Amino acid sequence: MKLTDTIELLLLYKGDQRILWVAPEQPVYEAIGKMAEESVGALLVMSEGKLIGILSERDYARKVIIKGRSSKDTRVDEIMSSPVVYVTPQNTVDESMGIMTNHHFRHLPVLKDDRVIGVVSIGDLVKWIISGHEHTIRELEGYITGRYPG
Repeated sequence: MKLTDTIELLLLYKGDQRILWVAPEQPVYEAIGKMAEESVGALLVMSEGKLIGILSERDYARKVIIKGRSSKDTRVDEIMSSPVVYVTPQNTVDESMGIMTNHHFRHLPVLKDDRVIGVVSIGDLVKWIISGHEHTIRELEGYITGRYPG
Protein backbone atom coordinates (compact mmCIF):
# COMPACT_ATOMS: atom_id res chain seq x y z
CA MET A 1 0.00 0.00 0.00
CA LYS A 2 1.78 3.02 -1.34
CA LEU A 3 1.15 6.71 -1.87
CA THR A 4 1.27 6.04 -5.62
CA ASP A 5 -1.60 3.51 -5.46
CA THR A 6 -4.81 4.58 -7.16
CA ILE A 7 -8.04 5.53 -5.48
CA GLU A 8 -9.63 2.70 -7.47
CA LEU A 9 -7.42 0.22 -5.58
CA LEU A 10 -8.23 1.86 -2.26
CA LEU A 11 -11.98 1.65 -3.00
CA LEU A 12 -11.67 -2.04 -3.86
CA TYR A 13 -9.83 -2.68 -0.61
CA LYS A 14 -12.24 -0.52 1.40
CA GLY A 15 -15.23 -2.58 0.32
CA ASP A 16 -18.56 -1.01 1.32
CA GLN A 17 -19.28 1.72 -1.21
CA ARG A 18 -22.77 2.79 -0.27
CA ILE A 19 -23.36 6.27 -1.59
CA LEU A 20 -24.91 8.28 1.22
CA TRP A 21 -26.73 11.34 -0.03
CA VAL A 22 -29.49 13.85 0.56
CA ALA A 23 -31.64 15.92 -1.75
CA PRO A 24 -30.98 19.67 -2.01
CA GLU A 25 -34.47 20.60 -0.86
CA GLN A 26 -34.32 18.53 2.34
CA PRO A 27 -34.13 20.35 5.66
CA VAL A 28 -30.64 20.43 7.17
CA TYR A 29 -32.14 18.85 10.31
CA GLU A 30 -32.92 15.64 8.36
CA ALA A 31 -29.44 15.61 6.80
CA ILE A 32 -27.73 15.97 10.18
CA GLY A 33 -29.93 13.18 11.52
CA LYS A 34 -28.84 10.94 8.66
CA MET A 35 -25.18 11.76 9.32
CA ALA A 36 -25.63 10.78 12.97
CA GLU A 37 -27.51 7.60 12.04
CA GLU A 38 -24.81 6.56 9.55
CA SER A 39 -21.88 7.77 11.69
CA VAL A 40 -20.44 9.91 8.90
CA GLY A 41 -19.22 13.49 8.77
CA ALA A 42 -20.54 14.41 5.33
CA LEU A 43 -23.22 13.55 2.81
CA LEU A 44 -23.31 14.05 -0.92
CA VAL A 45 -26.06 16.29 -2.26
CA MET A 46 -27.64 14.70 -5.31
CA SER A 47 -30.30 15.91 -7.71
CA GLU A 48 -31.63 13.69 -10.49
CA GLY A 49 -28.66 11.36 -10.05
CA LYS A 50 -26.09 14.15 -10.37
CA LEU A 51 -23.69 15.35 -7.71
CA ILE A 52 -24.40 19.03 -7.05
CA GLY A 53 -22.87 19.57 -3.62
CA ILE A 54 -21.55 18.12 -0.42
CA LEU A 55 -22.79 18.81 3.09
CA SER A 56 -20.40 18.42 6.00
CA GLU A 57 -20.61 18.87 9.74
CA ARG A 58 -18.37 21.90 9.20
CA ASP A 59 -20.94 23.45 6.83
CA TYR A 60 -23.59 22.92 9.48
CA ALA A 61 -21.49 24.41 12.27
CA ARG A 62 -20.40 27.45 10.28
CA LYS A 63 -23.52 28.22 8.27
CA VAL A 64 -26.33 27.22 10.63
CA ILE A 65 -25.26 27.06 14.28
CA ILE A 66 -22.89 30.06 14.33
CA LYS A 67 -25.37 32.19 12.38
CA GLY A 68 -28.28 31.28 14.65
CA ARG A 69 -30.31 29.69 11.86
CA SER A 70 -32.81 26.89 12.37
CA SER A 71 -31.79 23.52 10.96
CA LYS A 72 -35.47 22.67 10.49
CA ASP A 73 -36.10 25.79 8.40
CA THR A 74 -32.86 25.76 6.38
CA ARG A 75 -32.58 23.71 3.21
CA VAL A 76 -29.50 21.66 2.40
CA ASP A 77 -28.85 23.62 -0.82
CA GLU A 78 -28.63 26.85 1.20
CA ILE A 79 -25.51 25.71 3.06
CA MET A 80 -23.93 22.91 0.98
CA SER A 81 -20.46 23.32 -0.50
CA SER A 82 -20.58 23.65 -4.27
CA PRO A 83 -19.04 23.16 -6.77
CA VAL A 84 -17.70 19.89 -5.49
CA VAL A 85 -14.01 19.06 -5.70
CA TYR A 86 -13.63 15.38 -6.57
CA VAL A 87 -11.15 12.78 -7.77
CA THR A 88 -11.34 9.98 -10.31
CA PRO A 89 -10.40 6.33 -9.76
CA GLN A 90 -7.06 7.03 -11.51
CA ASN A 91 -5.96 9.68 -9.02
CA THR A 92 -3.40 8.48 -6.50
CA VAL A 93 -3.63 8.37 -2.73
CA ASP A 94 -0.92 11.05 -2.61
CA GLU A 95 -2.78 13.35 -5.02
CA SER A 96 -6.00 12.90 -3.06
CA MET A 97 -4.24 13.68 0.23
CA GLY A 98 -2.83 16.84 -1.35
CA ILE A 99 -6.25 17.95 -2.58
CA MET A 100 -7.78 17.45 0.87
CA THR A 101 -4.91 19.26 2.57
CA ASN A 102 -4.97 22.22 0.17
CA HIS A 103 -8.76 22.65 0.36
CA HIS A 104 -9.07 21.91 4.10
CA PHE A 105 -11.72 19.23 3.87
CA ARG A 106 -12.05 15.62 4.96
CA HIS A 107 -14.27 13.95 2.35
CA LEU A 108 -13.66 13.55 -1.36
CA PRO A 109 -16.18 12.08 -3.80
CA VAL A 110 -14.87 9.74 -6.47
CA LEU A 111 -16.44 10.18 -9.90
CA LYS A 112 -16.16 8.04 -13.00
CA ASP A 113 -17.83 9.36 -16.16
CA ASP A 114 -19.78 11.95 -14.09
CA ARG A 115 -21.17 9.17 -11.87
CA VAL A 116 -20.35 8.92 -8.17
CA ILE A 117 -18.72 5.57 -7.42
CA GLY A 118 -17.54 6.25 -3.89
CA VAL A 119 -16.26 8.66 -1.29
CA VAL A 120 -12.87 8.62 0.41
CA SER A 121 -12.23 10.26 3.74
CA ILE A 122 -9.00 11.52 5.21
CA GLY A 123 -9.27 8.54 7.57
CA ASP A 124 -9.34 6.13 4.62
CA LEU A 125 -6.19 7.70 3.19
CA VAL A 126 -4.36 7.68 6.51
CA LYS A 127 -5.27 4.01 7.11
CA TRP A 128 -3.97 3.16 3.65
CA ILE A 129 -0.67 4.91 4.28
CA ILE A 130 -0.23 3.37 7.75
CA SER A 131 -0.94 -0.11 6.37
CA GLY A 132 1.78 0.41 3.79
CA HIS A 133 4.25 1.46 6.48
CA GLU A 134 3.34 -1.55 8.64
CA HIS A 135 3.98 -3.87 5.70
CA THR A 136 7.39 -2.27 5.06
CA ILE A 137 8.30 -2.53 8.74
CA ARG A 138 7.42 -6.25 8.79
CA GLU A 139 9.59 -6.84 5.71
CA LEU A 140 12.51 -4.95 7.24
CA GLU A 141 12.18 -6.82 10.54
CA GLY A 142 12.19 -10.10 8.60
CA TYR A 143 15.29 -9.06 6.69
CA ILE A 144 17.12 -7.99 9.86
CA THR A 145 16.23 -11.17 11.76
CA GLY A 146 16.98 -13.48 8.84
CA ARG A 147 13.36 -14.45 8.15
CA TYR A 148 13.29 -12.52 4.86
CA PRO A 149 11.44 -12.95 2.49
CA GLY A 150 9.02 -14.88 4.64
